[in-house]
Amino acid sequence: MIELFAAVQAMQASPELSDLHKVAPDIVIDMRYAGENNFVGERIDGYDRAKCLLTEPAANALASAQRELSSMALSLKVHDCFRPQRAVDHFIRWSQNGDTTKKAEYYPNVEKGNLFDLGYIAEKSGHSRGSTIDITIQGLDMGSPYDLFDPLSHTDNERVPAQARANRLLLKLVMEKNGFRNYEKEWWHYTLDDEPYKDQYFDTPIE
Repeated sequence: MIELFAAVQAMQASPELSDLHKVAPDIVIDMRYAGENNFVGERIDGYDRAKCLLTEPAANALASAQRELSSMALSLKVHDCFRPQRAVDHFIRWSQNGDTTKKAEYYPNVEKGNLFDLGYIAEKSGHSRGSTIDITIQGLDMGSPYDLFDPLSHTDNERVPAQARANRLLLKLVMEKNGFRNYEKEWWHYTLDDEPYKDQYFDTPIE
């Protein structure tokens, strides 16, 4: 029984993830948490390399979505993929300190300590299951910047200009057609419906 438990722990610690660049090399990758261009203002724990890792079904579904957009002379662009639990823990520590350097840019109307209660950040993130991505369409205006924690980023916000709403809808339609569902508070956040690790959260660093 002890050996079985150890084997289960080992499986949970090492999910099977694919490098999206190898599956769909034409998707633009801009991993924000691997650098300083994010709401914390520094590289986030666990992002040792700027790689987009996803479960194989999620990577293949994204490749299918990319093929559809390519026929329109458009391309997907990803900002986050698999997120180790240690990165989420980094967010938690950040939310409890007094640093508000990035407030005007990322959370102008919200106190950083309330970001978890408001649903913009989670102590257990779907990203840590390996089938959730933060994504946009390269070059299209979505009406609010990536990771703007504000009602303006809610997918169906009616204050967003008509063209930006149309761009969000295009992204949503293409992603849903390829098996993803949107998180309504973040126009960029999508999770594979048939994800392989529905109840497991992983902490493997991105190397």
